[in-house]
Amino acid sequence: MKYTPKTPAILLLEDGKVFYGKAAGKIGIATGEICFNTGMTGYQEIFTDPSYFGQIIVATNVHIGNYGVNNDEVESDSIKIAGLVCKQFNEFHSRKRSDGSLKDYFENGNIVAISDVDTRAIVRYIRNKGAMNCIISSETQDVEVLKERLSKVPSMAGLELSSKVSTTKPYFVGDVNAEYKVAVTDFGVKKNILRSLAERGCYLQVFPMKTSFEEMMKWKPDGFMISNGPGDPSVMKEEIVTIKKIIDSGVPTFGICLGHQLIAEASGISTFKMHKGHRGINHPVKNLITGKSEITSQNHGFGVKLEDVAKVKNMEVTHVNLNDKTIEGLRYTDRNVFSVQYHPEACPGPYDSRYLFDDFITMISSVKKKENKTKVTA
Repeated sequence: MKYTPKTPAILLLEDGKVFYGKAAGKIGIATGEICFNTGMTGYQEIFTDPSYFGQIIVATNVHIGNYGVNNDEVESDSIKIAGLVCKQFNEFHSRKRSDGSLKDYFENGNIVAISDVDTRAIVRYIRNKGAMNCIISSETQDVEVLKERLSKVPSMAGLELSSKVSTTKPYFVGDVNAEYKVAVTDFGVKKNILRSLAERGCYLQVFPMKTSFEEMMKWKPDGFMISNGPGDPSVMKEEIVTIKKIIDSGVPTFGICLGHQLIAEASGISTFKMHKGHRGINHPVKNLITGKSEITSQNHGFGVKLEDVAKVKNMEVTHVNLNDKTIEGLRYTDRNVFSVQYHPEACPGPYDSRYLFDDFITMISSVKKKENKTKVTA
C-alpha cells in the first residue's frame, strides 16, 4: 500500500495556545468549545450524541476509528460534534460488523479533525485552564487569521443550542398498544433513551422543544420525559416556563442531563457553567437513597448549584458525584418528579443506572392505579 503524506493541521485555543498535528476527516476549518471525553470505547455514539452539538471533542483513548462505524450504533440521525482531536486516527478498521471506515464517515459528514497531537498534554491543559473555544484548521496555518476567526465564535455560556438539534415535527416511537404513553420533550434526545422507554412498555410521542404544555397534554400522556441536549439551560426561558407547568401538573416526570438542569431552573434552582464539565463512561456517583454507588456515563458542561437546593423545601438531592461532590440527582418530596445529571441509558457506558427507567415506570404505574381506583370509587 502506497503511503500518502498527511496534510498539516493546527489546533488553536482561545487563550492563544497552539498544537500542531495532521489532518483527519474533511479538510477544512472547525470551531467550537473544546472538551475531553475519558471513554475507552463508544466513539460513534459520542460523535452522534446531540448534547455534543457545538463542541470539539478530545478523545483520551489513543486509537480512534480502529473498529470502524456501524449504522445501528448512532444516537441521532447525523454526526453532532463540531470537530475531533485525537492521537491516532485509524483510517482502516478490522470489524466484521462494520459498515465503513471512520475516515469516510467524517468526510461524508463534513467533520474536520486533527490527529498526531499529544492529547495527554491537551487534556491536562484544559483540565487546568478550563473549557474554552478553539479552532481546528487544515486549510491554513496562519495563526493570526485563525485568531481573528476564533474571536467571532460565541461562548457556550449564554448560548441556546437545543433548537439546532430538536425535531421539527412530532413523531412516535414504540408500540401503539403499549401500556403507558410518555410525552418526550426533545431538546436533543438520544435514541437510546427512547429505546429504553419503549422496551419498558411505553408508547412515545416526541415533541419539538417549542411545543406548549397545553398541546402536549392534549395527547393525555401518563408521563413526561425531559430530554438531554446541548447549550446553557439558564437562557431557555420559554422552555423553563413549560417545564414548570409540567412539574405542577402532577403527571410523573423524569429529566435527564439538560432535562435535569431545566427542572432545577423551573424550581428556582440556578445552574452554572462548570470549569471543565463531566464527559466519559467511568464517573462514580453515589445514590444517597440506597447508599449504593454506580459507575455512570456523563456528558455535561453545566451543573446545578448546591446552595440553591436548600432554598426549595420540597426538593432533595438523591445522587452526588464522588469525584467533586456536585449534584447528580434531584427529586421532589411531594410530587412525582425526579431527575439525574448523568445518562442512565448509557450507550456508551455501563448499565448500572438503568434502574432509573424502571423507577419511572413504577411511578407511572402507581399514579395510574390511583387514578383508576378513584374513577371506580366515583
